[in-house]
Amino acid sequence: MASRLTREMVKVIQADAINTRGQRNVIDGEAELLQGFEFNENGKLKQNIFAPFNALIDRVTGDLSVNIPGFIPGNMIASPQGATHVKLIAAGVEIDFETGVYVVNTSQSAEIILGPQNEAAIALNNAVTPASTKPLFLCFWR
Repeated sequence: MASRLTREMVKVIQADAINTRGQRNVIDGEAELLQGFEFNENGKLKQNIFAPFNALIDRVTGDLSVNIPGFIPGNMIASPQGATHVKLIAAGVEIDFETGVYVVNTSQSAEIILGPQNEAAIALNNAVTPASTKPLFLCFWR
């Protein structure tokens, strides 16, 4: 995972059209190139969670959230053979690449039984600094 993330970060830095080679940086690059990055190459999110979800970043309020409407876990979540439960987890991150200071907030669902029941909607909310001018990232996994 580290080498794949490094490769993508190099693309972000190379997208810096303001600074000369050797002076390029993440801030002036295109962090949006990281959208859709899969941390687990062998367990991609879209191959494991079939329930629709919305990922939202509200820079003004500092709320980074993942919202999943009601769903049937046994039909909408792929799991390893023998698994009986799952948790859904989200993290909101604000990073100051100049100072190395960051804010991380995580949230997770309760354990969800992988069965035929109707599961209520889930909201995973993660607060960072309101009105931040720093890059914001939202991660979601099971």
